[in-house]
Amino acid sequence: MTESGLDDHQLQTLCDFLYRHTGMRFGKSKRYYIERRIADRMEVAKLANFPAYFAAMRADLREREALINAFTVNETYFYREEHQLACLSRELLPDLAASRRPGDKIRIWSAPCSTGDEAYSIAIWLLENWRMVDAYNVEIVASDIDTQVLEHARLGVYGQRALARLPEALRQAYFEPAKQHRWRIIEDLRESVTFSQVNLMDETSPPGLGVFDVIFCRNMLIYFDDSSRQTAVDNLYDRLAPGGYLCLGHAESMNRISERFVTRRFEDAIVYQRAKAAA
Repeated sequence: MTESGLDDHQLQTLCDFLYRHTGMRFGKSKRYYIERRIADRMEVAKLANFPAYFAAMRADLREREALINAFTVNETYFYREEHQLACLSRELLPDLAASRRPGDKIRIWSAPCSTGDEAYSIAIWLLENWRMVDAYNVEIVASDIDTQVLEHARLGVYGQRALARLPEALRQAYFEPAKQHRWRIIEDLRESVTFSQVNLMDETSPPGLGVFDVIFCRNMLIYFDDSSRQTAVDNLYDRLAPGGYLCLGHAESMNRISERFVTRRFEDAIVYQRAKAAA
């Protein structure tokens, strides 16, 4: 049986580690939550005390990833905050396409993507609601710090809860039955999204990611403190092409975080734009 109880110093050591690697701030008020998760990892690692586990974890990249996975938040479902998808097809993409030629690339990034529901929702929405989708080379990239949910996303199998807000006709069109009352997104849609591990607190993660025309980063900043928000937003800004758009969650705002974005108020949503390059 592992000794899952942490003294105050051990708790702070673990919280500092999680903060450095994820930007999320944990503390004594979350002690029970933290101790339950660290006990699970210690049991898997077959280590009976926290100092031994912490030392082993820092030396083992796979265990470090597993620990981070245990603390990340992965609440998501298909067609979440649908009004932003409407804004994407009605306002954002037509504006971006106005300066492109047919066949040009338009890049969309879902970060963090959790189990892939948002990224696949974007793909389905565009097929159903943007009549110019086939005229451009639309590239959808999805990323998360959590390697476990990325494997789930690549597999593309979902239960009733994830699909509850998706119209039945779309479930029939874009999913095929899987085992245990679950549904798997069709192969063409799975191949239309590229998944990769990215840590938004690290501007070099990963190299070669490039810049994007639209970034969805919803319901992540609410878990960060002011310093982490600033770091994440700066990295998002650097990944956004001039004239590109950033979509945050409904409970999030760029106010008091950064003045580098222009607030754009559309009929369906408020989004944030990186200023266009000078002519």
